[in-house]
Amino acid sequence: MMVIIDYPNDGAVHMTRKCLTIILAAGKGTRMKSDLPKVLHPVGGLPMVMHAINAAKTAGTDRLAVVTGHGAELLDEALKSHGVDAQTCIQKEQLGTANAVDAARSVIDEGFDDVIAMFGDTPLVKPETLADAREKLKAGADVVVIGFETDNPFGYGRLVVKDGQLTAIVEEKEAIDAERAITFCNGGLMAFNGRKLGGLLDKIDNKNAKGEFYLTDAVAVANAQGLHVEAMIASEEDVLGVNNRVELANVEQIWQERIREKHLLDGISMTAPHTVFFHHDTKIESGVVIEPNVFFGPKVSVEKGARIRAFSHLEGAQIGANAEIGPFARLRPGANLSEKAKVGNFCEVKNADIAEGAKVNHLTYIGDASIGAGANIGAGTITCNYDGMNKAKTTIGAGAFIGSNSSLVAPLTIGDNAYIASGSVITNDVPVDAVGFGRARQETKLGLAVKLRARIKAMKEASKKT
Repeated sequence: MMVIIDYPNDGAVHMTRKCLTIILAAGKGTRMKSDLPKVLHPVGGLPMVMHAINAAKTAGTDRLAVVTGHGAELLDEALKSHGVDAQTCIQKEQLGTANAVDAARSVIDEGFDDVIAMFGDTPLVKPETLADAREKLKAGADVVVIGFETDNPFGYGRLVVKDGQLTAIVEEKEAIDAERAITFCNGGLMAFNGRKLGGLLDKIDNKNAKGEFYLTDAVAVANAQGLHVEAMIASEEDVLGVNNRVELANVEQIWQERIREKHLLDGISMTAPHTVFFHHDTKIESGVVIEPNVFFGPKVSVEKGARIRAFSHLEGAQIGANAEIGPFARLRPGANLSEKAKVGNFCEVKNADIAEGAKVNHLTYIGDASIGAGANIGAGTITCNYDGMNKAKTTIGAGAFIGSNSSLVAPLTIGDNAYIASGSVITNDVPVDAVGFGRARQETKLGLAVKLRARIKAMKEASKKT
């Protein structure tokens, strides 16, 4: 399974310590106004929950438990499709975050040194943040709350720290003035000594206005038991959750900025980075140049030295070294361009191999085809690959020249170094070194234009009289 961003992992997180990560993904997400479970909404083309899972895996987790509820079947399907090996646990009723974690009790009781509880709608958390929390557990903390500093803490639970001990999480409506002045806020993610988590969960009650079991109450329970409770600082972006589509768009923007920065640092040139959009599995080698307003869909790889020119849309395409795409080009799934191949402006390529040095320069559709090395495809060429029921293949040999405005009716083979006359409709194979013509013979009627104009003029005059 692909890791979204290749964050460094120095292996410092305790190979001798077993870690369980519990992903809370049971919420309905009603504010998303969607039939799709909230955690399956994509960021960078990947479901949010997968971002959280990838961060946990990169941070060295040994076991994953995903707590599901609303849309459990869809979530199970998504996990399987991404090759995730996780224990799914059902939260039968939405009775709070502690209740959700307790739904994974059978896994917790297997025995882990570290247990991380995180949310499936928090897709920006970095593996380093989770690793840092585990380091604190290794150093002796029993509970670690991941928080953040903000200039505007209104609405967040405040983290009250005294002499290195997190003594309380105070919600906005319950805070006194001194506590409201605190800018260190609860980010929601927590890490636990796995040997003590079960006991903490047993002591959490639902004596509150909503009658729910809150995981944050573990802080008070742990303090009452004399355990060591710490808070650590992460960036506000790290713990940013998604509750509606506005927040989803904001998270998408942040994710895109992160991946753009990574590509720039990896030696990829972008003249207007904020206009380029990547997919989570985009693979680009150093030395690639990307012009403004380029969109990468799923499964695109670009080799060194290639240039992707402005306003191009790529999906499911493999682009060879020093190839050139666009401007205004569309590469659809199965487009496979070899070294120094060119697909120019207003061209569309689908399920086709374009060999080394071949040119598809402009205003052309190439579908279900194989283009030989050094071939030249003239403007307006169309491979007629679909008869309404079946797809058929066009094969064009190396060095062939296809004249402008040609229609190539598949199945069809054009041999090496063959020549197709401009404006032809080719329905039969053209052998090596042959010339194919497929157009009506031209006739020229001298003086007929004068008569035609006179006829048109007479018709217009008659129209005015009526």
